[in-house]
Amino acid sequence: MTVYTATSLKAELNDRGWRLTPQREVILHVFQELPKGEHLSAEDLYHHLEAQGEGISLSTIYRTLKLMARMGILRELELGEGHKHYEINQPYPYHHHHLICVRCNKTIEFKNDSILKIGTKTAQKEGYHLLDCQLTIHAVCPSCQRALLPL
Repeated sequence: MTVYTATSLKAELNDRGWRLTPQREVILHVFQELPKGEHLSAEDLYHHLEAQGEGISLSTIYRTLKLMARMGILRELELGEGHKHYEINQPYPYHHHHLICVRCNKTIEFKNDSILKIGTKTAQKEGYHLLDCQLTIHAVCPSCQRALLPL
């Protein structure tokens, strides 16, 4: 996994026949500046950029998020809220996984080096280039379990 700068992103996009647009650079910067543990949906990003005075359309945001996820720059996450969230794809040792309550959507990030090692080994064995390896566990948190108990 590569940590992307505007320069490395521009080079990779150029290699693929694309270009680094000002919108792509702004979106990359937002994700680079996000506090650890924070995830954004396309709509969250749109509102964040709108508040900063950036006039980037929602359709451009969706296309850019998909592109950056396919390139391995962003991680695309299903956090149980009916839409995807994104975060910067951090290399080891910042790589993490998610435990999500299916009732209240509380999300806990956790680390497990074994998962990444298995993913890396499997990808290498098959000749793949690993972009991301993530485990998402869907469960019911203790608070929601207590709420489900009969009185």
